Amino acid sequence: MTLRIAVLPGDGIGPEVTRQAVRVLQATAAGAFQVRCEEFPIGGNAIQQFGQPLPPETLSKCLESDAVLLGAVGGPEYDPLPRAMKPETALLALRKGLGGYANLRPAIAYPALAACSPLRPEVLQGADVLFVRELLGGLYFGEPRGFRDGPPPDARNTMIYSEPEVERVARVAFALAQTRRRKLTSVDKANVLECSQLWRRVVTAVARDYPGVTLEHQLVDSCAMRLVTAPASFDVVVTENLFGDILTDEAAALTGSLGMLPSATLGGAVDLYEPIHGSAPDIAGKGIANPLGAIATVAMLLRHTAKREAEARAIEAAISQVLQAGYRTADLKRGDAERLVGTEQMGDLVLQAMANSRAQSARG
Repeated sequence: MTLRIAVLPGDGIGPEVTRQAVRVLQATAAGAFQVRCEEFPIGGNAIQQFGQPLPPETLSKCLESDAVLLGAVGGPEYDPLPRAMKPETALLALRKGLGGYANLRPAIAYPALAACSPLRPEVLQGADVLFVRELLGGLYFGEPRGFRDGPPPDARNTMIYSEPEVERVARVAFALAQTRRRKLTSVDKANVLECSQLWRRVVTAVARDYPGVTLEHQLVDSCAMRLVTAPASFDVVVTENLFGDILTDEAAALTGSLGMLPSATLGGAVDLYEPIHGSAPDIAGKGIANPLGAIATVAMLLRHTAKREAEARAIEAAISQVLQAGYRTADLKRGDAERLVGTEQMGDLVLQAMANSRAQSARG
């Protein structure tokens, strides 16, 4: 087996955290299967080299791969550019080009990081939420959109969802709930939005095909409150594009940092994997970025694309062991007790924990 990965390091801290994720992926594959990683430009990096945020060759090479591993895109120097030229446009175009519509974003409250969260430990206890965000519809892609000069000036965005778009992401969420605690929370704004009324109706209909999964509906505003007051009450959460974007950033409070959150985008021609944090230009190049979200993203790649569950669990166990040992990057630093390390050092520690586990298994 040869796993072909298109690596798009991107901008800011993207190259730094992606480098550590690739190291872990290659170490995991050693002796078990082959991994071939090839880098391509995207975002601001591509603008500087080719004058456009998503060069055709990058998208073409991604479509020829088994999976895509993305770092991050964007930076303040690109803010004055027109919308079509912004690095973030490349991300939306990449998602659309690959066709993935189901964005999986797990948020786990590691006991070792309880002090890093603004939430009380008793609130965090047992929190393990899997968000399934619809990724190709809603306000981010709906037309018409844009500015009008006026007078007076105004702007518009359009939220559109069709029944098939809602049904396909709902089925992904129900199937995942079957493998976990068999509970699905569907989040909408059905008391105000027609799109959400359709969403609720379709998800309710799909639920009939999954009698073993308990379905509940919740409005997005009350869900946002419940996420920080009773996060352990959630199992799988399915929602539309904008709501999913906001709620999963809020869920970083469960882990203590955006740097801890991975993601996988499934359902298209090629799966896309990326940590959910941004490019963090303020710390880029300082060697202090948290690579654990990117490393956990590699675990998701092995689980969903390569179907290597044992290897995925090994990476996740190594992350947990390193955190339990007290090692922290700057975003997780709380007090003087933790062992503060940089980006590359954290990658080294994860690799060492994996090596130790393999050696122990061989002896055992």
